[in-house]
Amino acid sequence: MRWHTADTLEYKLLKNNAKANRSNMTEAESVFWQIAKSSGLGQKCRRQYIIGEYIVDFFFRQSMTIVELDGDYHFTEEQQKEDKERQDWLEQKGYKVLRFTNEQVLYDTDNTIDIIINTIKNHE
Repeated sequence: MRWHTADTLEYKLLKNNAKANRSNMTEAESVFWQIAKSSGLGQKCRRQYIIGEYIVDFFFRQSMTIVELDGDYHFTEEQQKEDKERQDWLEQKGYKVLRFTNEQVLYDTDNTIDIIINTIKNHE
């Protein structure tokens, strides 16, 4: 698989944004990262990873699986449209995108993790 990256100038901006995002994680991202960072899900995980012109929340490179955690702003009509365009692009490039709400990660953690583990295993 050929990796998809942004042009040089845009990549620098994305890199700065990704670094800022890593420093300011939401509660759900922090909970998920504590589980994923030690390969608790069976594969190495990267957070706030740049793919093409996008920054994805979490990325499992071996299985090409992306995990997105959605807060309240993702439920606006405009953001849902942007999220769909982004997800369509990523899926066309061969990535598997899983979306969860922050509440799913915080209050239904075991089920959320099971879904991710099963997806990762099926896409290795």
